[in-house]
Amino acid sequence: MIVKVISTTVIGIDSYPVDVEVDISAGLPRFSTVGLPDVAVRESKDRIKAAIKNSGYRFPRNHVTVNLAPADIKKEGTGFDLPIAVGILAAEGIIKSDLLPDYVLTGELSLDGRIKGVHGVISVAFQAKETGIKGIIVPSENALEAAMVEAIDVVPVETLSDVVEFLNGNREIEPLKIDIAEVFKNNLHYPFDFDEIRGQDQAKRALEVAAAGGHNIIMVGPPGSGKTMLAQRLSTILPDLSLEEAIETTKIFSVAGLLEKRDSLLGTRPFRAPHHTVSDAGLVGGGHIPKPGEISLAHHGILFLDELPEFKKNVLEALRQPLESGSVTITRSSIAATYPAKFMLVAAMNPCPCGYYGDPHRACRCAPQHIHQYQARISGPLLDRIDIHIEVPSIRYRDLTGRYTGESSGIIKDRISRARVIQKNRFNGQGILLNARMSDRQIREYCIIDGDSRKLIEMAIDRLGFSARAYTRILKVARTIADIEGERDIRSCHVAEAIQYRNLDRRMI
Repeated sequence: MIVKVISTTVIGIDSYPVDVEVDISAGLPRFSTVGLPDVAVRESKDRIKAAIKNSGYRFPRNHVTVNLAPADIKKEGTGFDLPIAVGILAAEGIIKSDLLPDYVLTGELSLDGRIKGVHGVISVAFQAKETGIKGIIVPSENALEAAMVEAIDVVPVETLSDVVEFLNGNREIEPLKIDIAEVFKNNLHYPFDFDEIRGQDQAKRALEVAAAGGHNIIMVGPPGSGKTMLAQRLSTILPDLSLEEAIETTKIFSVAGLLEKRDSLLGTRPFRAPHHTVSDAGLVGGGHIPKPGEISLAHHGILFLDELPEFKKNVLEALRQPLESGSVTITRSSIAATYPAKFMLVAAMNPCPCGYYGDPHRACRCAPQHIHQYQARISGPLLDRIDIHIEVPSIRYRDLTGRYTGESSGIIKDRISRARVIQKNRFNGQGILLNARMSDRQIREYCIIDGDSRKLIEMAIDRLGFSARAYTRILKVARTIADIEGERDIRSCHVAEAIQYRNLDRRMI
């Protein structure tokens, strides 16, 4: 008897249907799995045998053949344990097969028959909804995640016996329902606020401009000047995630296995800060079976690279293409996975190896050659992709002890949200939402400047050696500054401020 059970495999952040076909035929006892399974799937036969026996059911003493169709897609992970076990029990007549076409099954089996959680369940739930499946049977620890998808029944199960009893109609399991809006609202909180930052008004202004237009930014300053503190609080002034953005970000964390059991939805923008020893595969993504890297985990959020010159050159150069395209494709011999990577790059660095070059309070001990070599670790093409360069000087004593704390994150966020609404209306139907993503054609259309502004930029290019790419970055940032102030036209003061945000173009000569 041949039985078909519906399951899925996750490639990238999307799920694809897989038919688990089970055939039990006469012959010597044997268990074979075909259909391009990986090692974890091939090893599942031992887990499945033990789980079936320890759940009180008889494992067939015949030739068991499992086919995972379509056969040209790589099947990986432990999520096929449950559908294969159910298929075997259905082929043996222990489970009625009437309800099998109505449900997608996924889950890993323990030897005692308990069902463990798996990765990417929210993607599986979306795929089930798109194909018109009635519901999805998932491990209890994944149920909250799957319940974020409306219009399908999410059946949480603890053991293989629960699944058997449910499919046979002997036990009723209430589908899990949650209030998505309430969950989203409860997850919208940050532990930091901008009013905790003392001094550094120029740096805070630069971060506001960066947040308003989605611009990448690099901060240069001595140790202890507050660069990390500023970066951590940048996410608090970004507009809140939309529900669509939150679901897309949650998919990435789910596929990577980083979604906490108690979290069904990420409500705040991600902030990723990998150590400078990270590999290119860890940053961009990779592995034998492609997994998302830090740039994808920072999707719709912030990627913070502290001590930027300490990162390996090949790691930094791997950032160039994702910064332009907003996605990364990882190709292997048997599979190719594409992950979204629309993030704000926030970098920080010391001005020299000792950290005190240009500091009025501490003497720099570095030779000019060493300073040049240190700064040259960051390539020109990568710097050209960073719109805003800002110096973060040492904090003065009176700023640390003064009563003035500055504006709160909420006040700054309101200004940024208004600027982003202007951009959304400007680019309506053009495939982008932020000034930082403008193409050359859009720059010519929306970044028209007057004669005084042209003279300012011409002087900057001639005297400071700005590149052609730096010219377009200045125009994009000037457009954002004008949007913050609610101005329709870009004025010379906006251009002058934007030119001030190209410090490293002047420093690195």
